[in-house]
Amino acid sequence: MKQYDSNNLVIHPGNSVDPDVIVEVQPEAAGWDTLWFQARRAAAGRGWSFETGERELALVTLGGRLEVSSNRGHWPEVGRRSNVFAGLPHALYLPPRSSLTVRATTACEFAVACVPAQGDHPACLVTPADVNVEIRGGDHATRHINSMIPPGFPCARLVVVEVYTPGGNWSSYPPHKHDRHQGGEGGKLLEADLDEIYYYRFDRPEGYALQRIYTGSDSPLAQAGFPIDASVTARENDVVLIPEGYHPVSSPVGYTTYYLNVLTGSAQSLAASDDPEYAWIKNSYRTRDTRVPVYDVMEARKR
Repeated sequence: MKQYDSNNLVIHPGNSVDPDVIVEVQPEAAGWDTLWFQARRAAAGRGWSFETGERELALVTLGGRLEVSSNRGHWPEVGRRSNVFAGLPHALYLPPRSSLTVRATTACEFAVACVPAQGDHPACLVTPADVNVEIRGGDHATRHINSMIPPGFPCARLVVVEVYTPGGNWSSYPPHKHDRHQGGEGGKLLEADLDEIYYYRFDRPEGYALQRIYTGSDSPLAQAGFPIDASVTARENDVVLIPEGYHPVSSPVGYTTYYLNVLTGSAQSLAASDDPEYAWIKNSYRTRDTRVPVYDVMEARKR
């Protein structure tokens, strides 16, 4: 097992030899055997080709437009928003044994996540009209969530959402974790064992977020003698790894924090357990922050 701390839980941009890669997560460097991730940029007219092998893939447009051709179908327009703060995303799901070529029809940025998977679920383009928008939490824990590949989506292992947290608010709060695969009565899944990443953007380039990652005593890492208790600073285009443990986020006053959240593991699920010391907070909310959603959702669905 790997010992994680504040130095290796954050992956900074510029860590790839490919100049079109903004930041990447290689499974061996992350200390897991599941999730591979890249955020990429492409000038108008530029292309990128990829073979998924025995992995399923999710592609999320961050800004700009793409054309995607593959052995699973052809999608001439993937993406419309100019950046992550300007509207709802497009997301493309492809099953294992897919080949694809991406061509940028405008200057664009997009994220790609892959995970080993079995089965042959149908390829699917998720458009803004398909994205489920949720306002979660309350008071200073209010945030805006877009679900592109939620639990129940016809795939094997991936879950992909994006989250906006206004300045001064907290996200992933009260703290929760995905350490163990455990069920309750009637087959209900109480918690799934998931590996997770947060890919960060901010509405101003100098923005940052603070994130704490800490394991409880029942964590497999903690029980093996490798507990985590780290506080990290996430800046533009950083990726924070969540191999285990609780992982709340704070967005400093004056800045809206965005993160693309990708999870995979023992189930295609978001089942989680709250830190029992802080779970009471859910029953204390009195209001919801009027700054969310961060853009007009109805208007964004038309674009």
